[in-house]
Amino acid sequence: MNRRAFLLVAPTLALAACVSGGNEVLYGPDGKPLPRVYKITPAVAQQIPFRFLDAVNSLRGAKGLTPVAYNAQLNAAAETHSRDMSVQNRPWHFGSDGSSPLTRVQRVGYTGRLLGELISETYQTELETLSAWMEEDDTRGVVMDPAAREIGLAWYQEESGKIWWTAVTGG
Repeated sequence: MNRRAFLLVAPTLALAACVSGGNEVLYGPDGKPLPRVYKITPAVAQQIPFRFLDAVNSLRGAKGLTPVAYNAQLNAAAETHSRDMSVQNRPWHFGSDGSSPLTRVQRVGYTGRLLGELISETYQTELETLSAWMEEDDTRGVVMDPAAREIGLAWYQEESGKIWWTAVTGG
C-alpha cells in the first residue's frame, strides 16, 4: 500500500514543484491577466542594450541585411523621448514641446539621416517589445530597413513599472 501511495503522490509533488515557482498568472477584476512587471535594476540595465542589439542584428542577419551599431546621439534622442512620453503619459511621436523625431535627432547633433522611430508603452522586456514591433509591417520596416546603419535605444521606467521604450534608426 505504501508503494502505491508513493507512486501516486510522487508525480503530484513533482508537478506541484514545477507549478509553484512564483510564475503564476494573476488576474484583475475584469478577468484579464495583470501585466507582469519587468523591473529594470542597474544590473539588468547594463544587459538591455546588448540583448537588444544582438536580437536586432540576428533578425537583420537572417535576411542578409547589414548589422546596425549603437550611436550615442541616437541613444540620447531616444532617451529624451522616452522620458517625455512618460511626462505626457501617452505613446506618440511628438514631444511635449511639439518636437518631431527629426527635430530630436538634430538637437543632439546627429548628422546622419533619420530613418525611423519606434515607441512603446508597456510592462514588457526589450525583447518582448522588439517582438511586438516585428509583428507589424510598419514597425518591422523600421527595424529591417536596408539603409539602417545605426540605432539608438532608450527607456524610462516609472515607479509603477511601466516602461516607455524608444528606438531610433539612422543611416
